[in-house]
This record gives sequence, structure tokens and C-alpha cells, in this order.
Amino acid sequence: MEIDRTRAAWTQVRDVLLKRLDDGTYPAGSKFPSVLEISAEFSVANSTAQRALVAIREGGRLRTEPGIGTFVL
Repeated sequence: MEIDRTRAAWTQVRDVLLKRLDDGTYPAGSKFPSVLEISAEFSVANSTAQRALVAIREGGRLRTEPGIGTFVL
């Protein structure tokens, strides 16, 4: 995916990840990609990936277990 530099990068990353949640790419109970994995896939800064991840988690779609990872609800 190429980032559109006229829009906030984190919202674009969030939108792609939400689509993947909706289409079953990441099924309920599965481990969600880490900040580092998201950052590498989308070629964005870790802070951008973290912001997208936090937005999805705050939306109630993910849960994070410290030291273990983030999982799809």
C-alpha cells in the first residue's frame, strides 16, 4: 500500500487494518500484527503504527496482553 501524503498516515493504516478485521484476514482470537510488523509492512514510523493500533483497540476490536501480544476480539 502506498501512503497518500495528503492524509494522515495513521488513519490510512488504521483503515486498511480495519478492512482486514472485517473481511476475516484476522479472525477473532487470532494474534494481531505487532507495531514493528505494521511499521515494516506499511513503511511508516513505529509511532504511526502505534497510533493506528491504539485507535483500533480503543474502538473495541482488539485487546492487548502485556508481554504476550495483541489479539482480535
